[in-house]
Amino acid sequence: MELQFQTITILILLITLLWPIVESQSLNIPEIQPARVLDAALQNYAYSAFVNPKTGVSFNGIVPKNLTGIQIAALRLRSGSLLTRGVPMYKEFKIPIGVIEQPYVERLVLVYQNLGNWSVIYYPLPGYMYLAPLLGLLAYDGSDLSSKNRPELEIQASDEPISIDFGSVRPAPHGSNPMCVWVDLHGQVNFTNVVSGNRCLAFKQGHFSIVVKSNSTPPSGPVSPPLVPPATSEVVGPDKNGGIDSRVWAFVVYVVGGCVLLVLLAVLVMWIRGYRRRKWTHKMERAAEGGEPLHMTMIGSMKAPAAMGTRTQPTIETEYVP
Repeated sequence: MELQFQTITILILLITLLWPIVESQSLNIPEIQPARVLDAALQNYAYSAFVNPKTGVSFNGIVPKNLTGIQIAALRLRSGSLLTRGVPMYKEFKIPIGVIEQPYVERLVLVYQNLGNWSVIYYPLPGYMYLAPLLGLLAYDGSDLSSKNRPELEIQASDEPISIDFGSVRPAPHGSNPMCVWVDLHGQVNFTNVVSGNRCLAFKQGHFSIVVKSNSTPPSGPVSPPLVPPATSEVVGPDKNGGIDSRVWAFVVYVVGGCVLLVLLAVLVMWIRGYRRRKWTHKMERAAEGGEPLHMTMIGSMKAPAAMGTRTQPTIETEYVP
């Protein structure tokens, strides 16, 4: 009875511990936004430009016709070179000394984006107007350019910030105050002051532009971004499964969690059976040790049990006296 109670307690504890994990994994899966799908596609197009890759040399990529107006480039660097030398000029970006990436890789690739007229479509800012195209700087693992798994990295400037010099900026309306806007990889929008005319500063990667507050009425309905075709490259980016519905992921997580739970329950049942078998064997051994040992005697070259002498001696018939 005590063993059965312990078994039920362990089962309840396992279910209690495993269920929150499965639930949190299904709830924490974010929906992939069109901008992140675009980032994955542009990463593939940029990597396709590495026909004869050279470290420290920028290569311009080509986008499909339905994304005409977007410019991309890729720059492969050694991690140590980025930290100790920086990049004096990569398109509009100036990367100072002291930039590190997380997690650490031996080589990384900086993908440059100029979204041009697509800026407001993929990154709409209600109440603001773009004065410059949205420029993107994203870091990826560049250790193996032919790999199918190219994780996205986080870069962080330490001593000096990354500088973005916007070449062509539309004049701001009279009385307006231009501001730098930075959209991080999670969609968080941050505003800072413009420095030295058309320059913005940042300490992390993301998308950058110069905007002003707009008094015009926004359009009645949102503009849907176009479908982004997959890159011709065989390598697929980290967001290749972005189109999968979150409910599918939740179902997969639940199935995997259920299988893990069943395996643990099976292991627990086998352990309980083994425990009972060992306990019964131990009990029989103790009972055997507590019994009376048999008297052994030698018969030739063999040892065999022998009966002890009887209490009553037999009486021969000739000796019997009535």
